[in-house]
Amino acid sequence: MSSEVRFTDFKSDKQPTWCPGCGDFGTMNGMMKALANTGNHPDETFIVAGIGCSGKIGTYMHSYALHGVHGRALPVGTGVKLANPDLEVMVAGGDGDGYSIGAGHFVHAVRRNVDMTYVVMDNRIYGLTKGQFSPTSREDFETSTSPDGTMMAPVNPLALALAAGATFIAQSFSSDALRHAEIIEEAIEHDGFGFVNVYSPCVTFNDVDTYDYFRDSLVDLQEEGHDPTDDDAAKEIILDADREYQGVIYQDEDSVPYSERHGLDENMANVPDGAPDGAMDLVREFY
Repeated sequence: MSSEVRFTDFKSDKQPTWCPGCGDFGTMNGMMKALANTGNHPDETFIVAGIGCSGKIGTYMHSYALHGVHGRALPVGTGVKLANPDLEVMVAGGDGDGYSIGAGHFVHAVRRNVDMTYVVMDNRIYGLTKGQFSPTSREDFETSTSPDGTMMAPVNPLALALAAGATFIAQSFSSDALRHAEIIEEAIEHDGFGFVNVYSPCVTFNDVDTYDYFRDSLVDLQEEGHDPTDDDAAKEIILDADREYQGVIYQDEDSVPYSERHGLDENMANVPDGAPDGAMDLVREFY
């Protein structure tokens, strides 16, 4: 850990209002530890969040932050990083925010490969709106909006990322503090879009995907000797619907971030006309 920054430097003075035992506490602690361990500072860090329980995280972390609208955190994070490449940009979301209304933005953020980190707190339910099924809920999951089960196969966010050309795909468990922080660190240090899906149990509305369930079923890829640069092995893991995995699943070590490909390495605030050459072409591409 850098001697200049501590984990506690990223804690704000706001007390979280998450339910006691919520997996998001562990997810956030791992994010703060990873930022400190990689030598980042609060005044050089920008946290973007959307709507849902996960959307509160920018309030609870001491850094620059923006609490955006539902499903739109990734476009904001993209804009922040391209405008100021010196910032460490971390986007936080939930499975509803990221894989439902935000699914289109997710796919395109992956393919652009902007150098930022995307952490999704996947509790397989809509927690903030009191327990409806989410895109990652099991097919037989019974809720107030699915009394007979969802009748749909769950979204596989890892497969979506792989199909979109992701250069870093990982999964972690919020309760495994050391490994979770290590995996987030690797995502931060990756040159490109670092995507981490985090098992973050909802203790109030989901009595199926619990802490005990993940502790009993998780397979740690590091212990299995998995090589994340092996495309075929990564595909096999991602498409295995019968097991829960933790670790870096896939990484392209030759990844070239978006800004490097387009020569966008200047802070726009320092450019005389406010935008580097070609910036408006990029704006038109995005919107």
